[in-house]
Amino acid sequence: MSFPLLTATAALPAVGAIATAAVPAARRTAAKWLALLFSLATLALAVVVAVRFDPDGDRYQLTESRSWIADFGVRYELGVDGIGVALIALTALLIPFIILAGWHDADPLETKSSRWRPTQGFFALILAVEAMVIISFEATDVFLFYIFFEAMLIPMYFLIGGFGDRAHTGSDENASAQRSYAAVKFLLYNLVGGLIMLAAVIGLYVVAGNFSLQEIAEARANGSLDMATNTERWLFLGFFFAFAVKAPLWPLHTWLPNAMGEATAPVAVLITAVVDKVGTFAMLRFCLGLFPEASKWATPAILVLALISIVYGALLAVGQRDIKRLVAYASISHFGFIILGIFAMTSQGQSGATLYMVNHGISTAALMLVAGFLISRRGSRLIADYGGVQKVAPVLAGTFLIGGLATLSLPGLAPFVSEFLVLVGTFARYPAVGIIATFGIVLAALYTLVLYQRTMTGPVKPEVAAMPDLKVRELAVVAPLIALLIVLGVYPKPVTELVNPAVKHTMSDVQKKDPQPEVEAVK
Repeated sequence: MSFPLLTATAALPAVGAIATAAVPAARRTAAKWLALLFSLATLALAVVVAVRFDPDGDRYQLTESRSWIADFGVRYELGVDGIGVALIALTALLIPFIILAGWHDADPLETKSSRWRPTQGFFALILAVEAMVIISFEATDVFLFYIFFEAMLIPMYFLIGGFGDRAHTGSDENASAQRSYAAVKFLLYNLVGGLIMLAAVIGLYVVAGNFSLQEIAEARANGSLDMATNTERWLFLGFFFAFAVKAPLWPLHTWLPNAMGEATAPVAVLITAVVDKVGTFAMLRFCLGLFPEASKWATPAILVLALISIVYGALLAVGQRDIKRLVAYASISHFGFIILGIFAMTSQGQSGATLYMVNHGISTAALMLVAGFLISRRGSRLIADYGGVQKVAPVLAGTFLIGGLATLSLPGLAPFVSEFLVLVGTFARYPAVGIIATFGIVLAALYTLVLYQRTMTGPVKPEVAAMPDLKVRELAVVAPLIALLIVLGVYPKPVTELVNPAVKHTMSDVQKKDPQPEVEAVK
């Protein structure tokens, strides 16, 4: 039997979570280093997965399959395509930076008399989330996917509610109430989506007789599974609703600004750059893979919702006074672009959407983590409390600017390529939708540049006059992310070559071909 590489990649952070939680209370620094080492070891395994994966080989590779709950046809079944490999690599890449950025986030909660070990708990929960997200990208059994899709809500709930942002303007009691509200809202929204999906999962089993994604897809292809039109549409809606909550898609998005605003900056990155990608990934793998006809039926409505997300999220970002909530609304707009690319049903759109998932994760991590370093120095999330920062902390201001420019998809930085592909792919099939979506780019330039102007330029406010610049640990977090934004902006080929064959399979699932150009090429 070959080495179970996919299991090891998901199990290693889970073991790290247990080991970190078990570190004695007095050894807080040891717990931090242990968590970091496990995250780096997971990154090494993710690199091995990427190297072992052959983009031109079988659709699902490095597969593992074992009987689990035989009476109900549930199997422990894993496999990755190019899209899964790219997102596993993104997750494994970001977690070490999240740990480094949150190095001191749990320290204020420590007391000598407390039996609770918040430092150990904080880093153990981050590793637990990583393990569940990775196995979600690997699972090809629908029931196995569902378990971890829901289970990741538990550690995220405690990370938001128990380790929330301490930068606030009100009383400690009010801040605690806001954190609790954000955590409960996050949990309830996603639980409701998950329960609706559970009903659809059970319905799928009743119709198909098993939970294997590959077996169901093969049965649909050879005609041995003929799903009634209405049945397929209801099952699709059950799955899509849960993924749209996680994504988050308007109007199911309202939990995200609360969660990102009240969480620490590293946890906010964990939410939007890592956890939320499970929703858009699942739309490609499960909605389009299991319910191709229903996906085409629902496309017009989903495109409208994606357009609303793009414009609505950007408009609300323009009017925000809170830095972190601005980034949250910007992310809602970006997820609208991702979903738009998925349901444009073109190879350019879906390749762009997948690339956007990766690039959005990197760019949002860069911007939000630098914003977190800024907020930790001033103790406020309000934009109006800053001014002239670039004169006292030029490196911080410079990295903040690059992160912001990546958010508005400046040419030469990674998100530009993905956003361009999404718009090209959308315009090819739905020109009016593509034109309206471009307004999101204009608004992105507005909210990004206004944010930079108000915080970094102008007279130096007395409260920021003594603000220190980025330290070595903080530079170690930000510099690699900035470098990746530039490298993938100039040379995205490694990612596109990885995901394009998987996109072709997805296009085949829904039996769609790219529209032919209306004007012939000049010979």
